[in-house]
Amino acid sequence: MELQHRMPLLPREAEMVSVHLAVARNDGHLTFLTASGPIFTCREDDEGSLRFAAVILTEPSLGLATPIQVAKVLGCHRSRVHEYRKRYREGGADVLEVKRRGPRGASKLKGSRMARAQQRLDQGQANRKVAESVGVSEGTIRKAIKEQRLSRPTRASAHPFQEPTGSTPRQRSDADASCVGGMATTREDERALAPTGLLVEAPPRLEAAESVAKAGVLVALPVLLGQGLVEVGQHIYGRLRNGYDGLTAMLLTFGLMALLRIKSAEGLTTHAPGEFGFVLGLDRAPEMKTVRRTLAELAGRHQAREFSRAFSDRWAEEDPDALGYLYIDGHVRPYHGRTLVLPKTHVQRRRLCMPATTDYWVNDTNGEPLMFVTAPAHEGLLAMMEQELLPAIRTLAGEDRRVTLIFDREGWSPKRFKKWKNAGFDVITYRKGTYRDWQRRCFKEVRVEVSGRQVTYLLGERMLRLRKGFRVREVRRLCDDGHQTSVVTTRRDLPLQTVALRMFSRWQQENFFRYMRHEFALDHLPTTAVEPADPERRVPNPVIKEKKREVGRIQAKLTKAEQAYGQKAHENREQKVPTVRGFNISHAELGRTITRLRSTRAQLEAAIQALPTRVPVRETMGTTPIVQLERERKIITDTFKMVAYRAETQLANLVGPLLPHRNDEARKFLRQVFQLPADLLPDHEHGTLLVRLHSMTTPRDNHALATLCGVLNDLAVCYPGTDLRLVLEATQTPTASR
Repeated sequence: MELQHRMPLLPREAEMVSVHLAVARNDGHLTFLTASGPIFTCREDDEGSLRFAAVILTEPSLGLATPIQVAKVLGCHRSRVHEYRKRYREGGADVLEVKRRGPRGASKLKGSRMARAQQRLDQGQANRKVAESVGVSEGTIRKAIKEQRLSRPTRASAHPFQEPTGSTPRQRSDADASCVGGMATTREDERALAPTGLLVEAPPRLEAAESVAKAGVLVALPVLLGQGLVEVGQHIYGRLRNGYDGLTAMLLTFGLMALLRIKSAEGLTTHAPGEFGFVLGLDRAPEMKTVRRTLAELAGRHQAREFSRAFSDRWAEEDPDALGYLYIDGHVRPYHGRTLVLPKTHVQRRRLCMPATTDYWVNDTNGEPLMFVTAPAHEGLLAMMEQELLPAIRTLAGEDRRVTLIFDREGWSPKRFKKWKNAGFDVITYRKGTYRDWQRRCFKEVRVEVSGRQVTYLLGERMLRLRKGFRVREVRRLCDDGHQTSVVTTRRDLPLQTVALRMFSRWQQENFFRYMRHEFALDHLPTTAVEPADPERRVPNPVIKEKKREVGRIQAKLTKAEQAYGQKAHENREQKVPTVRGFNISHAELGRTITRLRSTRAQLEAAIQALPTRVPVRETMGTTPIVQLERERKIITDTFKMVAYRAETQLANLVGPLLPHRNDEARKFLRQVFQLPADLLPDHEHGTLLVRLHSMTTPRDNHALATLCGVLNDLAVCYPGTDLRLVLEATQTPTASR
C-alpha cells in the first residue's frame, strides 16, 4: 500500500526499482519514472547515457535509489556504479562517454582475404597460423571472431557430448580402493608385465572422468611443453630402463608436482594417487619410492649439468635480448643434518654462521632464472665468476656480444673490473668502502618507471678513478634521510636513470629467492647421499682462525691491564709517589703483566704472518672423510623447479593484464587455477582432449580464466604421447558489460 501511495500512476510494463523510482522498458528504450512522471530516458545500448543515469539516480541528495538497486536494473555490479560516480566527481559527464578507438570498419580483413581466413578456421587452424597465411595480425583475427565476422567451428560440434559422461569421484574412489594390486592399480596387465622387463613404458591412456581433483594444473601444460620440459628431457636422457613409469610420465610428474606445490617425494603420500594419475594419463601417480628411484637412475648417468645447461641454451636462443643485463647473486642453503661435517658459511637471513652450501644463480634481464652453479666449500662470488659463471655466460651470449653483469658488493674488485671489461663484460655494482658525501647541488630530480609506477630519484654522477689508467662512472642516489647510495659502472653510454634502475632492480633476484624458498622448496634436499670431495681443494687455514681468536683474548687482557695502569696513574698523588720511576717501582707487577701480554701478542701475530692463508682441505679434516652432499639429484630437482617457475611466469604475464592488481594477483590467481577440479573428456574421433574447468570464486576470475584458455588453445598443443589436442574450457558466467 505504501508503494502504491507514493507512485500511484505507472505504465503497465513498469517495474519498481525502489519506493521512489520505477523503470519501464519499451522498444529498446529505458524510461525512469518517479511519482511526478518520467525523469530520464535513453536507449538500452547507449552505454554513456546509462552511466550518467547510474550517477544521477543514485545521488544521495535525491534519495531515489541505492547503487545496488540501480546496478541490478543496469545488469552490472554495484562496484561499477561507484566507479562511475567517482569518475563523474573527478571529471564531469565527459569522462563517462565511451570513446571508441580505431577504424569503424574492417580495413584489412575483407573480401577474398576474409573468405580465406574463414576457410582456414573451418580447417581447425590456430589463429596465429590463419593470421600469417592471410597477412594480418593475430589480434585482427581474434577481433573478427569476437565481432562474429569470422566464426570458428563450435565446440559443440567438435564435442558431441554436452554433459560429462565419465566416472564420478565416488565411483573412482570405490574402484581405486577395491584394486587387488594396490590403491588405484587398475591397469593390472601392464603392471604385471613391467617387472619382467618386457614393458618399455606404460603409454598414456586418457579416460573420461568428472571432477578430477587438481586437474586445473593442465592449464600450465602448454607452457610447460613450450619451455621444453619433455623435449629437453628426452634429448638428454633418452628413456628410462624398462618399467611401468616411463621418462615422459616422470618428467610431467616432476613438472606438475612443482606447480601443485608438492615440495618433495614424500608429499605425494598426501594426494590421492588415482586422481593425480588421471592427470598424467596413468591409473595412478608414481609412488614416493618410484620418484626416488627415478631420481637415482637419472643421477647415476651424471648428466644433470647437461640437462640444466640445455634449458639455458634454449632460453638464450629464444630470447637473446634477455642476455643484455644479467643479475648474479648467491643463495645459501643451510644444512640441518648431523651426519656430515660441512664447512660453515654466513647465512644472511638468519644472521649466523652454520653448515651450508652456496648456489650462484644468474637471472636474465627480465629477472627470470637462466642458470645456476653450486660452489665448492668457501668459494666466493669472485672465484665462481672467474671459474664457472663468466665462461658459461660467454658461451650463451656468443663471443662478440657485450654483457652487463649486475651484482652486490661481494663482487667488488677494481682489478677484475678492468680485466672483465677487456673481455667484453661490463659491470654495475655498489661501491664498497667509505667515501665522502657529495653536496646537495650535485643531484637532480629524475623520474623513472618502476613496476608501472612513476618514481622520482635524486641522482648525480661523476667519473671515478679506481686504478691507474682505469676510470669508471659513479652514480649516486640521494635518499630522503640524507644517505647517499653509490653505484659504479663501466658503462658510459647508459642514461643516468637506467644505471640506477638496473642496479636497484637487483632486489627482484632477492624476491625470486624468497618466492622459490616458500613456494617451490628451493632449499629442500632430495637425498642425504654424499659423494667424494676434492681433498686438494684449498680452504682457509683453520689454524689462523684459532690464533686470531687467541690474539683477541690476549688483547682483551692487555686492554684491561692498561686501563688499570692508567687509572692508578690518574689517581696517584705527587706527595705519595713524586717521580715516574717511583710509580713504576710501586706498580712493577702490573707493568710486567703488560710487557708479557704485549710480547705474547707480538709472537702470535708473527706466527700468523708465517702461516699459509689457505691449505688443502685434507689437512683440516684429520681422519674425517672428505665428502660433500651429492649434487646430481639436487641439480635435477632445481632444474625442474626453475622450468616450472618460468612456466608460471609466462602464464602470469598472459593473465596479469586481465586482473586489476597485476603484480599482486597473477601468481595467486594461477595457484587457485592449478587447484581447480576439472572434467577430462577425450574425444578420439575428433582428436581432442577437452579439459572442462570448474568455476572459480568470482565472475571476474572466470572471465580471466576463459580468456587465458582461449590464448592457450591457439597453441594447439597435443598431450604428450598422444595425438589428442588439448582444449581448455573455463566456466562461462554472465559478466557486466558496463
